[in-house]
Amino acid sequence: MYRIKEAFYTLQGEGAQAGRAAVFCRFSKCNLWNGRESGRATAVCTFCDTDFVGTDGQNGGQFETAADLAAHVALLWPHDTGRPYVVCTGGEPLLQLDEPLIAALHQRGFEVGVETNGTLPAPDGIDWLCVSPKATAPVVIEQCDELKLVYPQIDAMPERFESIRARHFFLSPMASPVAPTEGPDRLKTANTRKATEYCLAHPQWRLTLQMHKIVGID
Repeated sequence: MYRIKEAFYTLQGEGAQAGRAAVFCRFSKCNLWNGRESGRATAVCTFCDTDFVGTDGQNGGQFETAADLAAHVALLWPHDTGRPYVVCTGGEPLLQLDEPLIAALHQRGFEVGVETNGTLPAPDGIDWLCVSPKATAPVVIEQCDELKLVYPQIDAMPERFESIRARHFFLSPMASPVAPTEGPDRLKTANTRKATEYCLAHPQWRLTLQMHKIVGID
């Protein structure tokens, strides 16, 4: 059984795959926060801005088999050309994503991307693995395609993850609760300046911004 909060066709908004068309498949549940405001203060990750509770979102639901979910994802890809791309995200997708589902998505022609907090081992077969560590949570994934840190985090600064082998290193400025959620003014925050300054001083890291929020797409 797979529980999906929502699934939709859009553009990847950040990181090395920014601008690429993809089906986003958001898995319900996370191991660092229960997703409810009543539990935020005591959660490992307190700054999440994503609704991943339940299965009541756009194209959400419960799927008995990997083939069922892969077929559902395939219906959301509107093209007959180009290699389809699906981003498995959450919540924490590795609570549910497994090798049978990856295989079923591959059978449908999809390249499979995953965005994870890195606290759980990744199953074999993932085509693009993005690890985004959170707070004090231990990271067990040692190699990935992309390491993306929300910046700054007191307990998860870049120096802590120097042992992780990644092809790309990104800093994503932590959103300010008082900044606009869309438009260029959302870039004018202290955290964006801090992330910019860190990347200038440590050029292994690159700045990534949430393009989807800047231009106002899902």
